[in-house]
Amino acid sequence: MALDPRRLLLLRDVARAGSISAAARELGWTQPAVSQHLARLERDVGGPLLLRGPAGVAPTEAGEALLRRADVVAAELHAAGEELAALHSLRGGRVRLVAFPSAAATLVPDAVGALAADHPGVEVGLQEGEPPEALAAVSAGDADLALAFGYDGPPAGLGALAWRPLLEEPVHLVLPPGRRGPGRRGLAALADADWIGGCVRCRTHLVERCAAAGFEPAVRHSSDDYVVVQNLVARGLGVTVLPASALAAYRHPDVAVVDLPALGRRHVGLVHRPGADAVPATAALVARLVARASADA
Repeated sequence: MALDPRRLLLLRDVARAGSISAAARELGWTQPAVSQHLARLERDVGGPLLLRGPAGVAPTEAGEALLRRADVVAAELHAAGEELAALHSLRGGRVRLVAFPSAAATLVPDAVGALAADHPGVEVGLQEGEPPEALAAVSAGDADLALAFGYDGPPAGLGALAWRPLLEEPVHLVLPPGRRGPGRRGLAALADADWIGGCVRCRTHLVERCAAAGFEPAVRHSSDDYVVVQNLVARGLGVTVLPASALAAYRHPDVAVVDLPALGRRHVGLVHRPGADAVPATAALVARLVARASADA
């Protein structure tokens, strides 16, 4: 049996008012309209719910049972209303964020800190993830928002997800102490170097850029950790390329950083399901990430 909760609450209003006419006045309805809804509810349950008399109405045993449930429904609806009000006023809410490591170390702390200062009731749950994992989490509904990147454009595999550009950052050449820069020959001057690669996307970008310069890099070591990569470079075990945010998150004191436009740029942005950025807590975090990225621009 499926009962209309609106009629259940109407039964509660009539029982509290003591009569159909009194409830109709309080609700701003006509008495026949209230009577029609009560009659439909009684047909649905298969018997009378109110005993009508000169002194007003009194609930039957079935009516008493439904009224107890009506109180529960009213309490739950009130709680839902309070919860929604808290979400809209940012007194509550939760955002699940996935970010790649260098963004998690640079953009995220300031943005989440600013949100916590303004709206301490909003909770942000952060997980690290490279773009493919981050996009998959958003697509599956396991995350609300992702910071992702692509080289020379948005990341691959966006599909129906929305992409909001935040910033473009240069990719730098990172050399061991004492090693001469590439000079006028550019990247081609490092054709004989040992290379240290990063994540899959970073290695792919490196190979493409080296191919454009006429050689295939000898990648001797690989690590997703920009601290590990710089430590390897500092000990003369190879050269590498790193985006500006990785060097902002950590800069080894012994490495040399060279600006080389031929290495291109990395595009950093936010990914979410269409419309998700209208959810108040998510929108608030987006605004603070945009502000943080603009400060770096």
